[in-house]
Amino acid sequence: MRAFREAIERGDFASLPALFTDDVVFRSPIAHKPYHGRETLGAILMAVSKVFEDLTYERVIGNEGPGDHALVFNARVGDLAISGCDFLHVREDGLIDEFTVMLRPLKAVNAFAEKMAVQFAAAMEEMAAAHAAQQATTTI
Repeated sequence: MRAFREAIERGDFASLPALFTDDVVFRSPIAHKPYHGRETLGAILMAVSKVFEDLTYERVIGNEGPGDHALVFNARVGDLAISGCDFLHVREDGLIDEFTVMLRPLKAVNAFAEKMAVQFAAAMEEMAAAHAAQQATTTI
């Protein structure tokens, strides 16, 4: 859990995918269905990094090691304060296989959802372009 928190606090979102299982399940407060996969979650978190400002963890609930953990945080979305909790499940091998986020208050969540729609679309386009470039390189 420490590695996840420290990466977020450093702003090192590129290192996060290595902390997840290949088939990690992510449940978002603004999506009706869960997202699956390390690469998709990496893109989502990169988008989040562009929407949240001044994210700080206030409290960690749970012991280091395998099991369930909760990380309570505060951030800003523009001029709105937002608070939330990351609920993580860590397997015996130290990798995160479940990740659920809860956010409040509603006005800030709505602002977050609007900004995330733009950032998520850009992140998914970037991921698709990277896949296409990789496919072109491997077929040459």
